[in-house]
Amino acid sequence: MLDRYGPVPLYMQVAEIIEEQIASGMLPAGEAVPSEAALEAEYGIARTTARRVARELRQRQLVHTVQGEGTFVGLLGVPRVKETRAVYVVIANDIVARIKRGELRPNRAIPSEKTLMRRHGVAKVTARKAVAHLREQGWVFTVPYRGTYVSDPGAWPKE
Repeated sequence: MLDRYGPVPLYMQVAEIIEEQIASGMLPAGEAVPSEAALEAEYGIARTTARRVARELRQRQLVHTVQGEGTFVGLLGVPRVKETRAVYVVIANDIVARIKRGELRPNRAIPSEKTLMRRHGVAKVTARKAVAHLREQGWVFTVPYRGTYVSDPGAWPKE
């Protein structure tokens, strides 16, 4: 829980949380640190604050940033962990988990493309591919010019 009114700046508090995750092994060497967009969504912070988190972690020599690829645990040269699933599948699985938990209910809209883009830090084509993947599996249906909605449980794929 962040203390938004205390003396410690938000970026320092988030950097401490990530440093603890690195120290505990939750974020191992070579693993990607959450993107600026992911930090923004998870902690309710501004993009500039998220940027300062990465800068702070770099100054502490806990992470390194590769232009266009992201920020990774460890110093430059540490082998990076390769993502084994496509990003659109990760996004789709996140939405499926929210449907199963009851956060997204049948016949109610799922997050918009813009929301998915912001939350996961991806391009529009990736967000669209995630929604198309969900539609192919039967988790959602789209009404033209209205949005995409959670399907009735009977249409959901069998485990």
